[in-house]
Amino acid sequence: MEATMEARILRLNLAGQPLEWLNWQEAACLYVRELVTWSLGGVVQRVHGGINCHGERSSLDLAAIIACGGERMARPRRRPPLTNRALFFRDRHTCLYCGSGFRTSELTRDHVHPVSRGGRDVWENVVTACRRCNQHKGNRLLQDLDMDLLALPFCPNAAEYLALINSERIRGDQMEFLRGQFSSGRREGWLV
Repeated sequence: MEATMEARILRLNLAGQPLEWLNWQEAACLYVRELVTWSLGGVVQRVHGGINCHGERSSLDLAAIIACGGERMARPRRRPPLTNRALFFRDRHTCLYCGSGFRTSELTRDHVHPVSRGGRDVWENVVTACRRCNQHKGNRLLQDLDMDLLALPFCPNAAEYLALINSERIRGDQMEFLRGQFSSGRREGWLV
C-alpha cells in the first residue's frame, strides 16, 4: 500500500460528535469493514491495494472526517485527559502570570490553588507558567501574592481537546468542522 504516515483522520460518531484522531491504517480498516457511514472534507490520501482478477488495481480515498457506526461508537469523553502538551497549547505557550511566550521546555504546569493546600490536578485549576513565575508563586495562593491570572483556566470540550492535541497537523476542513463545536466564547481567534 502506498501512503504517508502523517495523515490524520477525524473520527466522529453517527451524531457528528468528534471522538478521536485516526491514522490512515485505522481509517482504511473502518472503510473496508463498511463502518464509515458518511464523510466530510477533502481526501486526506488515496491508498492503493492489490490487483483484482480483471487486472485493475484497487484504491480507497480516505476523507478528512469520517462518521462511523458499529459497536465502538462511543460518546465523546466527558473530561479530556489533562496533559502538559494540551495545556500548553490551550494557553498558547504563554505564561498566564507574566504574559510572555515560551518554548515547551521552558514551561511548567502550575496549580492555581496548590495541591498542597487542597487544590486538584484538573483543567479548571491549572495554567501554563514559566519556570520563573511558577517558582515565585510556589505553593502560595494568588491573594497572598502580587500576582494575577491573565485568563481563567477552563476544561476544553471534546472538539477543543482534539484540536489542541493535533494543532500542528490539523487540516483546514477538519478545523472548520471542530470550530463549529467549540464553546461560544472560544470560536473566534482560538487555535487559529
